[in-house]
Amino acid sequence: MSFDIQQVRADFPILSQAIYKRPLIYFDNAATTQKPLQVINAISDYYLHDNCNIHRGVHYLSVKATEAFEEARKEVREFINAPSTHEVIFTKGASESLNLVAASFGKKFLKEGDEVITTIMEHHSNFVPWQIICGEKGAVLRVANILPNGELDQEHLYSLITDRTKIIALTHVSNVLGTINPIKDIIAFAHGKGIPVVVDGAQGVSHIKVDVTDLDCDFYCFSGHKMYGPMGIGVLYGKEKWLEELPPYQSGGEMVKDVTIEKTTYNELPFKFEAGTPNVEGVMGLRAAVQYLKNLGMEEIHAYEDKLLKHAVERLSAIRDMRFFGTALLKASLVSFLIGDIHPFDAGTIIDKMGIAVRTGHHCAQPLIDHFGIPGTVRASFAFYNTIEEIDKLTDAVSRVKTMFS
Repeated sequence: MSFDIQQVRADFPILSQAIYKRPLIYFDNAATTQKPLQVINAISDYYLHDNCNIHRGVHYLSVKATEAFEEARKEVREFINAPSTHEVIFTKGASESLNLVAASFGKKFLKEGDEVITTIMEHHSNFVPWQIICGEKGAVLRVANILPNGELDQEHLYSLITDRTKIIALTHVSNVLGTINPIKDIIAFAHGKGIPVVVDGAQGVSHIKVDVTDLDCDFYCFSGHKMYGPMGIGVLYGKEKWLEELPPYQSGGEMVKDVTIEKTTYNELPFKFEAGTPNVEGVMGLRAAVQYLKNLGMEEIHAYEDKLLKHAVERLSAIRDMRFFGTALLKASLVSFLIGDIHPFDAGTIIDKMGIAVRTGHHCAQPLIDHFGIPGTVRASFAFYNTIEEIDKLTDAVSRVKTMFS
């Protein structure tokens, strides 16, 4: 590991507080990550020194804010290795990015009888928008299954492809199972059939080095708040050929070139999809988060988090009656589990009283939870600021839960 874990933790002041008179242990990173001082300061500095609307003024503050905003776009482009900055669209988050693609693609390309393929492991954000647009267009949503270990059943997915398939939407990393899907292979197969692919990267971009050019995905969506940036900001990467063809998702200021009583002409990319005053402070925070991740190194982050994951699986597996959901060979740093027949809410409430934040429930993935026939899971998701010692305390807490209920 090339970074100093204690120095890293010092960048996250929220981690130094006590919860129920115990040191906070934060294992809810798949829901949202904590923010380093560098991100917090970037937002503060923007409001202290540069606050102004962008792209619409010639005065000093407007020019300065606009330049910073577009520099942030360049940073994101470089971070995901997109071919061009005009293929990087700022949104409110992965959910809006995916809704944008579903609504605009569906409006342009879907008709009655067409088919969209997704998977049973999707977050609602990459399931419901396709369900809605298919319902509106009379198209059919087809759902690929998973294998018993939580890996995607690629053969089943491929078997669903027909000459009516218009697009495939799947997650890079499951927010419940931790499974890292072989999206590059799936994209290559789909492209061989002339089918575009949209990837939900909300759980991928903070754990894995993402190269959209190498993946050759048509769309890649992610949120700032899951990668140590602010809430309310996200990114849609889209290939230029698709973004040029898709109609705007929203209308208003910035996305127009000319407006007359008779008609409206749309702005060029990326502004065509950025209607209204953008979340400038969010973009400043996102830029700082990207810089922070680059400084640590995505390969180093992945290696350290993999060490945490393996330790967690080893320690928790020693507890009798543990039931894990998602045991794929390639996993991101999270574990979903049940302790015998103890309800996940009951277990999570007790674990919380020990100062440990975990997530319980269906994790916005109800079709997957229904597939397992369970009420939900306890999910502990790890970040590079977590430690081996914290995982040992989680193991002690889980053991205590089991003892209390036995």
